[in-house]
Amino acid sequence: MARHTFATTVTLSNGVPIETVSKMLGHTKLATTQIYARVLDKKISEDMLALQKKLKTKLKL
Repeated sequence: MARHTFATTVTLSNGVPIETVSKMLGHTKLATTQIYARVLDKKISEDMLALQKKLKTKLKL
């Protein structure tokens, strides 16, 4: 349970890339990390808002 919490809540939810999480957990394959790390709806929403802001900024230039 600790690996799931660390991968999802502590790292991914705070913007750490999954490749970095994979190395932190000592995995050689990204697929192994994906077993432990889940992308939460909240994270998807935050990422979409950030993307929207970036695109709006680029369009204004």
